[in-house]
Amino acid sequence: MSTPQSVEPQYTLQTAAARIDELRLRESLAGGGADAERLDRAELLELLALGEAVARKAARGRRLTVRAAREAGASWSQIAAALGTSEQAAREAHTHRTDARQAPPGRPGELGPDAGGTAADRAAEGRPDEA
Repeated sequence: MSTPQSVEPQYTLQTAAARIDELRLRESLAGGGADAERLDRAELLELLALGEAVARKAARGRRLTVRAAREAGASWSQIAAALGTSEQAAREAHTHRTDARQAPPGRPGELGPDAGGTAADRAAEGRPDEA
């Protein structure tokens, strides 16, 4: 069975998007009365897993790019404009990742403290270090 974890290492963002397009095209042609066969269960599950893998890859890329933009001197208003969102939403989305890293270790779904990464994240966010 396809899962995001099983398909993610097999595809780059570009090849995963191409496979999604291929599967969606086949599905749309089959629904339109063409000779194409409908996707089977395994292909539909692959399509779902690929969609999730693409979303995860895009989210990681976005976080890295926001950090790089801040380190390069971009303001939150410039980043917000590039993302098509408000300055507050852009700042909160990025700050949330930093704060989650400071959560106590051992709680499911949360990462532990990372002194070097947290200081660098806060600097990139334009926030002073918090003791």
